[in-house]
Amino acid sequence: MKKIMALMLLMIAILAGCGTSTDDNSGSSSDKKELIMGTSADYPPFEYIDSATSEEIIGFDIDLANALGEKLGYTIKVKDFDFSGLIPAIQAGQVDLVMSGMSPTAERKENVDFSDIYYTAKDLVITKKDSNINSVEDLKGKTIGVQLASIQEDAANEIAKTVDVKVENRDRIPQLVEEIKAGRFDAAIIEDVVAQGYLKKDDTLSSFTATEANDDAGSAIAFPKDSELTEKFNEELNKMKENGELDKLIVKWFGN
Repeated sequence: MKKIMALMLLMIAILAGCGTSTDDNSGSSSDKKELIMGTSADYPPFEYIDSATSEEIIGFDIDLANALGEKLGYTIKVKDFDFSGLIPAIQAGQVDLVMSGMSPTAERKENVDFSDIYYTAKDLVITKKDSNINSVEDLKGKTIGVQLASIQEDAANEIAKTVDVKVENRDRIPQLVEEIKAGRFDAAIIEDVVAQGYLKKDDTLSSFTATEANDDAGSAIAFPKDSELTEKFNEELNKMKENGELDKLIVKWFGN
């Protein structure tokens, strides 16, 4: 009797083990694929938080990332970083991709891979209307603010090679505007579609095009080196360009 009971208990244990294995496998196969996207949510209309409505990060890059993710079967989880921390976040494996109005500069390409360009903009020099600064030459002896690790920082350093200017950086775009209004910066270089938002809200500010800046580099998606995601996202991105879906998002967020 003891032998029969022991045999029965052994069979129950084996069957239970088999059942657990089946459940685990079926559970893993049904899990949704998730990608973590890094961004710097201080760059409207690319990515920002409209605190009057919610604490959710919204914007052109967010909509585009979600559209691409849906086409590829991924859900996108967005994490906010300082812009200067985005490339290190990719290198540290904290994120799977970055979308933050980021330009694929030669220096960045040494550390990450990029998709094709998905949006091209120009840089503006923002200053006070009464500053008498109307050209790059007028910046002589002045202080220019830029976002840390941005392509605008590179542009300001290029200007500094021919015009005697002091370049200072800050982590976030709103800080640049506040420094201008407080008189600590004479001007700041900001991408045009982002700058327009501040110009519309504050009639004490004015702008002109920073022609010496890298104004045609555009924005692209950054991935870890040799990531298989680069080709996948690029394929869907180009489909969106061809079928007009990308243009619809551009009109939604930039109105052009």
